[in-house]
Amino acid sequence: MPSGNGAILLLSDVHAQYGVVDAQVEHAQQVLGCAVGQVLVLGDFGLFGDDLQRHFRHGGRRFSHPVSFIEGNHEDFASFDRLVRDYADVFTHLPRASVQRFAASNWLCVGGARYMDAWSTPSGSEIRDRDIAACLLHAPGSIDIVISHDCPTGIGVTSEPALAHLGPPGVPGLARVAEHLRPRWWFFGHHHRWHESEHAGTRYCGLPQSWQGYVLIDGRGEVRKVERPWSLPGRSRWRRLIGLR
Repeated sequence: MPSGNGAILLLSDVHAQYGVVDAQVEHAQQVLGCAVGQVLVLGDFGLFGDDLQRHFRHGGRRFSHPVSFIEGNHEDFASFDRLVRDYADVFTHLPRASVQRFAASNWLCVGGARYMDAWSTPSGSEIRDRDIAACLLHAPGSIDIVISHDCPTGIGVTSEPALAHLGPPGVPGLARVAEHLRPRWWFFGHHHRWHESEHAGTRYCGLPQSWQGYVLIDGRGEVRKVERPWSLPGRSRWRRLIGLR
């Protein structure tokens, strides 16, 4: 595997379509001419035992580049810790409220999502008060970039019509984190569409599902959005209906 030197490629909402990771890396390198050193997945990676075993153990596959992820709300939380250990040779989990060093910047990692309902927000995925408190322990000015699955409230993200009954999207506690830390950039997924806004000096970028595009951050900190559709392999009908995997 590469050592991690090169641009950082951000993806979100892989939903166990692991092949999209290398497909988007190849596009960045072969079509855009951008050497990639590290891939970060902003939740809904698809941490499910059957899918992981089929792709990586039975299929004998490995990612071409180092891959790290924060958790979304669609992972197997009952087996989460075991799966992270069992597949540590394939990818790395970035814990909530942890600070990671990528490309000479401090990155705060915040997996999970706001509670919506028991089906889409299983136990273990909800961002709780203790997660927000842990993020607020970091000193103002100490964080350059935040990556999360869900987004802060009040940055202009709107609900899909079918989800309007669940209230305004986003996590109020993450808005407190943004106000406290004032990072330069905040990247997130979860809402399955591009989003751009700026509030109080922080630039926000929401990513679509991984097979619709990605973001590149080069060694100078320049951010590039790339809209690049990738054709998914066949999916079961129910997965197509709900937009997952």
